[in-house]
Amino acid sequence: MMHADLIDQDDLLGQLRSIGFEMPSGATPEQACSQAVCGLTDDRARALRQLVERMLTSSATILPAVRQAIDQQLLPALASYQTARVKA
Repeated sequence: MMHADLIDQDDLLGQLRSIGFEMPSGATPEQACSQAVCGLTDDRARALRQLVERMLTSSATILPAVRQAIDQQLLPALASYQTARVKA
């Protein structure tokens, strides 16, 4: 569960589910982020970008595994998606 000052694996899964991404129970942060970026659409990318921005700008502590998954999966995929949209 998300505490006011901590974002862990369960919080990441819950937040991804809350914006419409289907996540299997027990998924690791890497698996969840990898699944979230598959088949992005404009709406899904926008929702995911807003979620990432909220997590990164909050005062909450993001556990290292979650932060690593965001840095290695979500941020590059969102940047690539945006670049592809600009070129199209």
